[in-house]
Amino acid sequence: MDGTARAAWTNTTHDWAATVDAEHLARIRADAEGFAPGGVEHLVLEVLAYAGDEAAARGAGRCVVTLHADGSVSVRDDGRGTDTRVDERGEVVKKPVMATKDLRFFDHPEAERLPDGHPRRGVSVVAALSSRLLHTNRRLNGAWTQRYEHGLPVTGLEPVEPDGTTGTCVTFRPDASLLPQSPVDPDRLAGWAAHWPALEVRVESSQREG
Repeated sequence: MDGTARAAWTNTTHDWAATVDAEHLARIRADAEGFAPGGVEHLVLEVLAYAGDEAAARGAGRCVVTLHADGSVSVRDDGRGTDTRVDERGEVVKKPVMATKDLRFFDHPEAERLPDGHPRRGVSVVAALSSRLLHTNRRLNGAWTQRYEHGLPVTGLEPVEPDGTTGTCVTFRPDASLLPQSPVDPDRLAGWAAHWPALEVRVESSQREG
């Protein structure tokens, strides 16, 4: 099933017809300061916003933000997982959240503001500005991981063993140009999490690499 066939699928937050929008990713990388003002902390908030959406839709949710010793960050939630669909060949297709634009926010001047005061643009900003990113997606019908480098997928969907839970875990290593800009402040992140009242957020540090 190619992009032409997927174009008939109803879009929600992203266009299902395209798996990767290389021009979109390149635009973000060309203006890292504009799309990630404040550096790594803004990227964390972009990921947290999706967990906040899930918690609001379900009435409650939990999320753990782990700051790793190598500067990478993991954001793990207990939501329903990123939307997946099955194509006509029976293959699982994940909503292209990492490598295409979020139709609700990107290029919209009236986009909602994240708690750092900057506009929300979508998790593709995180992927584009990360040297590596691992997205683990657990849903009721299966679980998969996919790896990215600067927003470009370097693997397909790789099945992982279900563990009885649902949700997503995004572990990303910000581009080296972002790391020195602003150390992530756990207390500030915890305070900003109040922006999503239905979401319980815990921020922790780990000596392990992400």
